[in-house]
Amino acid sequence: MENPRLPELPLFRTIADAAGELGYPAYVIGGYVRDLVLGRPSKDVDVVCVGDGIQLAQQVGRRLPGKPRVTVFKNFGTAMLPTSDIEVEFVGARKESYRAESRKPEVVAGTLEEDLARRDFTINALGLSLNPADFGTLVDRYDGLGDIGRKLIRTPLDPDITFSDDPLRMLRAIRFATQLDFDIAPDTFDALARNKERISIVSQERITTELNKIIMAPKPSYGFKLLFSCGLLHLIFPRMAQLQGVEKVGQHAHKDNFYHTLQVLDNVVAAGGDLWLRWAAILHDIAKPATKRHDKRVGWTFHGHEDKGARWVPGIFTDLKLPLGEEMRQVQKLVRLHLRPIALVKEVVTDSAVRRLLFEAGDDVDRLMLLCRADITSKDHQRVARYLRNFDVVEQKLKEVEEKDHLRNFKPVITGEIIMETFGLRPSREVGELKEALLEAILEGKVRNEYEEAYALLLELGRQKGLVAAE
Repeated sequence: MENPRLPELPLFRTIADAAGELGYPAYVIGGYVRDLVLGRPSKDVDVVCVGDGIQLAQQVGRRLPGKPRVTVFKNFGTAMLPTSDIEVEFVGARKESYRAESRKPEVVAGTLEEDLARRDFTINALGLSLNPADFGTLVDRYDGLGDIGRKLIRTPLDPDITFSDDPLRMLRAIRFATQLDFDIAPDTFDALARNKERISIVSQERITTELNKIIMAPKPSYGFKLLFSCGLLHLIFPRMAQLQGVEKVGQHAHKDNFYHTLQVLDNVVAAGGDLWLRWAAILHDIAKPATKRHDKRVGWTFHGHEDKGARWVPGIFTDLKLPLGEEMRQVQKLVRLHLRPIALVKEVVTDSAVRRLLFEAGDDVDRLMLLCRADITSKDHQRVARYLRNFDVVEQKLKEVEEKDHLRNFKPVITGEIIMETFGLRPSREVGELKEALLEAILEGKVRNEYEEAYALLLELGRQKGLVAAE
């Protein structure tokens, strides 16, 4: 690998001049240098100086045009300086020591070597000098440049100590491997498995942040396979780990739902799915272990797994500290409905069935169809092609019915208030039954969702119940 070169940004020269004036050796350290080597864009710069990082930040701020405001975090000994192009964080070189019950270190001033040694991985322990005598020179004490060339995640020091001290680094190792498509060094991976129980001292919010970064990687299945192999998945997301495995009775065996789920997830990613559609892919079969039954005639069944899985979604989101608003409700809807388009593929596509799907899916119908296409993972390529062709028919029918009936998020023209006013009723089960009967008639195509037709049917339904319309 070629040594990285600092971009010719005036900011770096300004930092170098300020550091020289203070007598503080200064370096750009960590992710910015790593991304320079990899050719990845990066807007965040970490500057480490052997001295007072806050003082250096303030000195740099005074030298920049417009004198941008420096934000100081005294408790952490850091300072943040925003510029038009990048955001720079300044900190003094430090060494750390940890207590067994906490991942928050006790920090004291240290040398550059001690600061590099505390880094999580060799690829993040690279530095570029900001000192006038050797400006732009690479500092690489742990062969991080070589590990980038080898596409390898490795800790600078003993991985057992690295992961025991700060267990979040175990998830970061898997996250970086997934994002960069790197391997994890064998001794580093073995240490993940040995120290996995230490993840219990990490907050759920931090765990979920790393999990979401894995999910947003170009091929998240790789990260989940690593999480499963080292045992971390069983601790941070046991319901997903329980999907793994194949059970056989006689000639009947079901597919491994863990690896099927990962294929669906990768398929969703390839189709451009966002974070919440990816979560729907992860959770679409989450209740299969709980609904698995064996029938001597038909083999393995998972009846109702979509409904049970949908009921589980709020609890899973709560446990993982994921948002419980619209994002959760969207995932829940997609999990509940994910078999519906597949059912339409297997039978004659009627307008009635399409209306019901449009009504229930609403604005998420396109995302639902994307998930359903991703859910076709058979090794029989002809079967997959046949299903996808049938989905084309379903999607065309959805388009035709939607253009005709406008059923996405539609509301029946006859409301509960109109029903109560028409028959002089109070809120009651009878009102609900009339509303449901009207909705069924609209979805079945017996009447259009227009006031005169729907109101005439309401009067007829009322007469059948012995109700008299008020004058």
